[in-house]
Formats: sequence, C-alpha cells, structure tokens
Amino acid sequence: MPDDIRTPPTASPDDGGSRDTNLADALSERYLAYALSTIVSRSLPDVRDGLKPVHRRLLYAMHQLKLDPAAGFKKCARIVGDVMGKYHPHGDSSIYEALVRQAQDFAARYPLVEGQGNFGNIDGDNAAAMRYTEARLTEVAQALLEGIEENAVDFRPTYDGEEKEPLVLPAAFPNLLANGAAGIAVGMATSIPPHNAGELCAAALELVRDPDASLDTLLKHLPGPDFPTGGILVESRDAIREAYATGRGGFRIRAKWEVEKLKNGTFQVVVTEIPYQVQKSRLIEQIAQLMEEKKLPLLGDVRDESTDVVRLVLEPKARTVDPAVMMETLFRATALESRFPLNMNVLDADRTPRVMGLKQVLRAWLDHRHVVLIRRTEHRLAAIARRLEILDGYLIVYLNLDEVIRIVREEDKPKEALMAAFSLTEVQANAILDMRLRALRKLEEMEIRKEHKKLSAEQKKLQGLLKSEKARWDAIAEELAATKAKFGDGALGKRRTTPGAALPEVAVDEMAFVEKEPITVILSEKGWIRAQKGHLPADAELRFKEGDSLHLALHAMTTDRIVLFATNGRAFTLKADAIPRGRGDGQPLRLMVDMTNEDAVVAMFVHQDGAKWLLAASDGKGFVAKGEELLAEKRTGKQVLVVEAGKEACVCAPVEGDNVAVTTDARLLVFPLDQVPEMTRGRGVQLIALKDGELKDAKVFLLKEGLAWRYGSGVRVETDLRTWRGQRAGAGKAPPTGFPRNRRFGA
Repeated sequence: MPDDIRTPPTASPDDGGSRDTNLADALSERYLAYALSTIVSRSLPDVRDGLKPVHRRLLYAMHQLKLDPAAGFKKCARIVGDVMGKYHPHGDSSIYEALVRQAQDFAARYPLVEGQGNFGNIDGDNAAAMRYTEARLTEVAQALLEGIEENAVDFRPTYDGEEKEPLVLPAAFPNLLANGAAGIAVGMATSIPPHNAGELCAAALELVRDPDASLDTLLKHLPGPDFPTGGILVESRDAIREAYATGRGGFRIRAKWEVEKLKNGTFQVVVTEIPYQVQKSRLIEQIAQLMEEKKLPLLGDVRDESTDVVRLVLEPKARTVDPAVMMETLFRATALESRFPLNMNVLDADRTPRVMGLKQVLRAWLDHRHVVLIRRTEHRLAAIARRLEILDGYLIVYLNLDEVIRIVREEDKPKEALMAAFSLTEVQANAILDMRLRALRKLEEMEIRKEHKKLSAEQKKLQGLLKSEKARWDAIAEELAATKAKFGDGALGKRRTTPGAALPEVAVDEMAFVEKEPITVILSEKGWIRAQKGHLPADAELRFKEGDSLHLALHAMTTDRIVLFATNGRAFTLKADAIPRGRGDGQPLRLMVDMTNEDAVVAMFVHQDGAKWLLAASDGKGFVAKGEELLAEKRTGKQVLVVEAGKEACVCAPVEGDNVAVTTDARLLVFPLDQVPEMTRGRGVQLIALKDGELKDAKVFLLKEGLAWRYGSGVRVETDLRTWRGQRAGAGKAPPTGFPRNRRFGA
C-alpha cells in the first residue's frame, strides 16, 4: 500500500477526535504493540518462576481463596470466575484449559493443581465442564508461592486497578525446567521439556558451590529431560550437550517396551510407556491405518489393554519375527518415537525475550532466589524491629508499673504523659495503653522477656545474613537441599524417562517390509501422479481430469524407487509404495516434491544400481551422471544439471551403448560416448554446436546395431551413419529422410 495514503482529517486529538497519521506508521505501531503484548503477556514464560501470566494469576487467585494442600476443594468455576473477574480479562474456556493442564499428571511433570473429578486422560478426552470439577493447590504450587506475603516480589495493579497481582512468584521450586513450557508468540516461540526436580536442585547446588562450574559438570547431575509419561531418551551425549549449551535443539523419545513370552514359542510386545504429548488413541489409530495400508508387514495385530496404566499389546505376524526389528519399523513409521524440540526462549528478569542455555537458566533462577531471600530478610527484620519496639515498651511498664498505673488513672492525656515520663515512642505508648490488665502478671513478663531475647537473637542472625553474601548463598544451598529432599525423592520425584544413548544399531531394510507388487505409475500432463495395480499394457484406457492427458507411464514394483528428472535440472526420488493408489485422479506431484508451476518432468524411471544417464539442456550442454547421483529422497530434490536462465533441461537418457546421437531443429550429430565426461553436478560440455535453435533430443546407442527412431507405428534403424558421424560439439548434418519432424527419437 502506498505510504502517502492517509486517514481523513478530523478533529484534533485535544478535542477527543483523531489526527492525521501515515497508515504504514499506524499499522507498524499497532502491530508492534500487539506483538509485544503477545510475547510478554501471553506466550513466553518468565525464567524466574517458569510461569506465563495466566498460570501465575491462577495460582495467586487460588492462594487468595486459601486453597492450600491441607484445605478443602473448591469448584473450578469459582476459581475461573475469580481469575477472570479480578486478574485475567480473557475467556473462561482458555483459563479453564490452563487450569486443567496444570492438574494433568500426564501433561505436567509436577502438577501445580490437584484436581477432583474428570480432568481428561492420555487418550485425548477432554476434562468435564468446570461446574463439575474441583481443585486446590499442590505442595509444589505452595513452594512457588512461599513468601509472597513477605514482600518477596513486586506487585502491580490489575487491569482495572481494583486489585494487585504479583509480577513474578518467589519460586522456591525450579518450575521452568521442572514442568517445561511451550508457546508461540509473534516472530518467536518457546519449547522447554520437563526435567527432574531433584536433578535440577543438584545441578543448582553445584552452581552455588562453584559459580564457574562448566556445563559438563552440570550435566553429570542432569542427564536430560524427564517426561511425565516416561519413555526412553535416544539421543547422543554430544547432541544433548549442544542443545543445553545453546538453548536450541531437540530430544528423541521412544516408547518403552518389553517382550512377553507366550505358549508354543510365540510372543507379544507390550508397550508400557509412550512418548510425551502423544495421544494413545490416535497412536493406535495410526498403527491400525498403517497396517491396513500394508506398511507394517511384520505386525499382525494391535490391542489396547490400558487401565490407568498404559499397556499396548503388539502381536507379530509370525513367531520368526525379530521383536527388535519389528519395533524398529514401528519407531520409524509411527509416533512410538517422537521428537520434542528444545527452544529455551524466555523472559529474563528485565522482561526481555532471550534464548538461554541450561547454565544461564539455572543462574537466573538462583539470582532470583537470592533477591527473594534479601527481600524476605529485610521484611522479617522490619517486623522484628516493630515487635521489639513494642516489647521494649512493655518491659518499661513492668519496671515502672506503679507509675504507669498512676499516669493512666490520673493524667488527662496519658499517652503524652507516658511518652514524656519514660521517653517512649508513640507506638510504644499506644501498645501500653492497649494492654489488658491480665497481661500484667509476672508470668506474662517472663514470656515477654523470653520473646524479646529470641527475637533479638533472630535479628542479629538476619543482620549477619544481610551483611554476608556467603551466608546468603549458604542459606540458599540449605533451601535447595530441602527442596531436593522434598520433591526429588518418593514416587513424585523418581525419574521416569530412562536416559539412553544414541539410537540402537538395528539394521532395517524398509523396502524389505513393503509387499512386492507390480504397479504402473501414471503421470499426467498437468502433473497428477498415481499408481495402478499391475503392469498395464501401452494401449490401456486411462481416465484423467477434463483437459488432462497422459504424460508418462512406467512399469515398476512397489519396492522400487522412482526417479523424476525435471526441466529445472533437479532430480527427485519417490518411494513407489508412497505414490497414491487407485483408479482416481491421484495427487498433484507438486504436493509431494518441491516443484514450481513452471517446471515439468522430463523423464521418470526406476532406479537401478550401476545405471548411468545422459543429461542435457536445451543450450546443447550436458554430461553423464551415475544413477546414484540422481537419488534424493527429500522434498526439495537435488540439483544435478545446472541450467542457464531462459534454458531448461530436456534430456535424461539411459547410457546403454558406445555412441551418442544429438539432434537440433535441423541437424543430427553422432559421436563417441567417451567424449562426454562423467560428472556429479554442473553444466557439462557442449554436445553439438548451436547457431540458432535448440537441442531437441539425445540418445546413447550401440554403433554396430545402428541408430533407431520411431517411424509411424513402427521403428526404423539406420546402420550407415558415416554422414552424421563427427566429433563432440560439431555442427552435424541434416537428419536422414523419414526422421521425425519433432526431431525426437521416440524409441
């Protein structure tokens, strides 16, 4: 949109109207505000407490409702209503979904909410409506909130200014890494897997003892993620180290399985743990569909015998099947193996998005705990000072009891008289006047002196803590040890994901498990590809969309790899069994490989080991390439023949002979094959001189058998080629009588 488009002039801003603004500037300003709001207030967690605003507000609202672990449950509708009305002005469904996820033990490694009722399951079933479910905080959530009433963190006004909410929680629990996080903002995202809290505390303790501890030292305590659903971590140590060093990477998780022996030498495989965030019901559907499509030939049946514990039973097709090989085929084809990405993009203490490594994240959490310790200590010291001031006043009363009683009974202004007589502060005077008569007992005096002594000792200790950084870090180390003991042991703290190594060496020939059947691969002029069962004859009637027709047809087997060579000089490889089957229209080839609308397929053939191909472009340049150089089982293919702008690849002919025949619009040239170099990639050499026109076709043949081309409905062979023989890059001569007008050999 042009920059000079402006909004229509209206009243000035001072009058409550609008102002002239460049549209591009207005859009940029508003989109930036939206992006920042999404990043800071919705999608990225805070590195200090590992929470997004909605989760933080949920926990704080439940704390305000006194839903502690020892208290009773309250309806989730009440909790959601409080959060939405006081702190989080968004939809109730999104707030409830956040609450539900915090209560699911298969989604959160350390649930922050204890649910009562139906909170969904690992099959993907949704939780019951919020009016039917109840919740309260867990001990983990209580640890996150510990000290929030003691000025441990800053507060800010809520959206309507009627309440206050914490900017961050005190977080005596390493929640960011322990529970992980995931979110998509504007232009950035975060993905952090869960970890074991005991291991995190051990690594943090190491960092407290030695602030310069290396990443390798930390990884001795933290071997990798610990997912709530268990599984086996199959990632090399180098890859894990690199991921934690940079904050970016990923972890592959495999299902945990075991072999159960049955009668007569048969067996079945039982899967007891599945990868994180994989829905069990969808996993079973995926396996069943692949079995129906005959893509899991070693698997005979799949059953779900799960209760509250996962138990998937996989039966092999025969007792001779190797369980490891069968599972390897399943890992490669299904979600029994999945990859969880790592992208530790978080908000730092200054609310700035940053990608941090493991050591940086732990350091940020420890620094936050240090700040919280200082603030809580200062808050406690202030409270002790206030109490000691009052206790000092009480002690003055006991030392001068008769005079105090006289002043209270006789003076018109007892407060001022007390302050003048004993040099009291106003707080002390008020406290003395508010005393009850029974507090004047001798026993009460002893209790006050005992409390005064205890508080004085505590005050001295806390003052020493504030003066010594080493003492503060020693105190944090004690807190970490306590957290490790509380959450790192027992059923909750026990590691669930088995740390593994790199993928096991199980040799699997995937094509060996594809049922071998003859098929005919059909490619239409408009780029639709399909496969029909059997080797159809050349004159078979084929149906196409209106306005479409046959471009290429190829006999193959389902175990073959099909190579396509395009006009842009790129080669693509398709597995024959992956080509859509049936008598329908098939699928657009451009959905399977990365080809533009301007590109077309020059040749389609079955890959054979040892085969060679002559590649050439319309500018007359070409070379010989091995068939292996044309294999590229990826969507983007592989650039083999480099084509000049305005030209295109036009030849991909099998090398089966000793001579090459090349045609242009008006000439034919024959020369020895050994004059064409063998290359892996490039433009090649000039095959025939071009004055005007383009190279039309090329063919490799045996000189003693002659040059053949299609002639009418048959084939014509020319054995006397002396007229057209020459050297590579020669001009050639006019083709023989009867040569096709399109100058293509066609056979």
